[in-house]
Amino acid sequence: MGRGVPAPFNIEVLMAEVLRAESITKSFPGILAVDHLSLTLERGEILALVGENGAGKSTLMHILGGSLRPDEGRILLEGQTVSFSSPEDAIRAGISVVPQELSLVGSLSVAENIFANRQPVGPLKMIDWRALYADSETFLRRFELAVSPRRLVKHLSIGQQQILEILKAISTNPKVLILDEPTSSLTEGESVYLFESIRKLQKQGMSFIYVTHKLFEVFSIASRVVVLRDGELVGSKKVDEVSEDELVAMMVGRQISSLYGERTERVLGEAYFKIERLGRKRHFSGISFELHRGEILGMAGLVGARRTEIGRSIFGADPVDSGHIYLNGEELTIVHPQDAIHKGIVYLTEDRKAQGLFLTMSVEDNLVAPNLSEFTTRLGALLKRKMETYAGRVVAEYAIDTPSISKKVLNLSGGNQQKVLVATWMGIRPEVIIFDEPTRGVDVGARAEIYQKILQFAAEGTGVILISSDMAELIGMCDRILVIHEGRITWEAGREDFNEETILARAAGLASENANGKPQGG
Repeated sequence: MGRGVPAPFNIEVLMAEVLRAESITKSFPGILAVDHLSLTLERGEILALVGENGAGKSTLMHILGGSLRPDEGRILLEGQTVSFSSPEDAIRAGISVVPQELSLVGSLSVAENIFANRQPVGPLKMIDWRALYADSETFLRRFELAVSPRRLVKHLSIGQQQILEILKAISTNPKVLILDEPTSSLTEGESVYLFESIRKLQKQGMSFIYVTHKLFEVFSIASRVVVLRDGELVGSKKVDEVSEDELVAMMVGRQISSLYGERTERVLGEAYFKIERLGRKRHFSGISFELHRGEILGMAGLVGARRTEIGRSIFGADPVDSGHIYLNGEELTIVHPQDAIHKGIVYLTEDRKAQGLFLTMSVEDNLVAPNLSEFTTRLGALLKRKMETYAGRVVAEYAIDTPSISKKVLNLSGGNQQKVLVATWMGIRPEVIIFDEPTRGVDVGARAEIYQKILQFAAEGTGVILISSDMAELIGMCDRILVIHEGRITWEAGREDFNEETILARAAGLASENANGKPQGG
């Protein structure tokens, strides 16, 4: 076995305590992030950790992983008290953390990333490249990852990079592996691969703390779940003894009767927005559909189906080569997002941090940005009082949790950032709203509030296009779903024909025995 490659091992008794956190407390200026929190982890256990954004999950994870030191409390690893000054200390002790943000170096090879700072060296203290690539190949083969150890990381897909980040942590042979939203960038197939790898390691005695917003993952992978709220542990349950509704209630501190709102049959208005044979070479072609007033129209598809590209092109963010766009019977010429905004068409990007928000600016500045002309004089001076009044009203209306409208958006939780993004565009009173993955990385409480806003927009007569990879979200929210496969609409279904198996089959380019909708595009 090459150096650094964790070897399988057998243990007689898996369920012995490996990690204990006792009365962990951590504060920041004005915030008690973790409040006398205690938990245990058994050897070979997969423990799910859930809670709304701001519940204390990240702080606890950073403390266990050595990035932060607690103000009070202690950590015991295999019965011994440990204290960490850095993540390296934690790794040496046997605790590794895989954060959401990738830390790989794109210009280095897969092998160099896996064994960074742990490369095998020869007699002259030089890197033994032959041993490095051999060790890496053995390791990758063990996890059945078909990637060359010599390949540069920047040439891997985002999903492959996420898997590699996890394997890099596994290569340190940890006793405890903490995973933070590990499937956020993975395809369905990659997620299945990850779950299979976790189960293999669990059987060998490795323990996991699995942090996720996706509650269905809790029931798929974990044996026990702990719930945090406002920095405190409010519940610890065996997965087979708790329902999703009970978890949600513990997370938000209240009962949410229906995540997707109370479903009433809406009477849709006329078909007022029409896309006719829209195309962009090497991306998508022949895209045609109508949108009714008050309708929520879903777009389903696998990663790479080109749903985002279609949304961006309708909005004018990407060019098109062919096709027509009509609104209220008028053909529109949209070559720039400003053209779309002027006509009342807005697009809420899936990447709110890079493309949707001014992170280093205040909540107030973000909320007024798309409609700045309403808050300036003829000479261009800002009407500060009007801005403050408007921003304060919107913050209250959208339940944005911020101590001040002057707070930088960068410092808000993911759910509150998403609420700011939604609220930002509503000031222009749009005719058509395109939501692209509106609840990605958003906790369940904020998700329910965003769904309520989407339903409110539809009830007021606005047409909504909902691009989502969350099948439950599409089925729960939409009046009609279009399935996109390789840049073409291949199937259309109304609510009476919604079927998860059929939608997934069509998204993969397969027919389904349960298909009752309308095939499209040949």
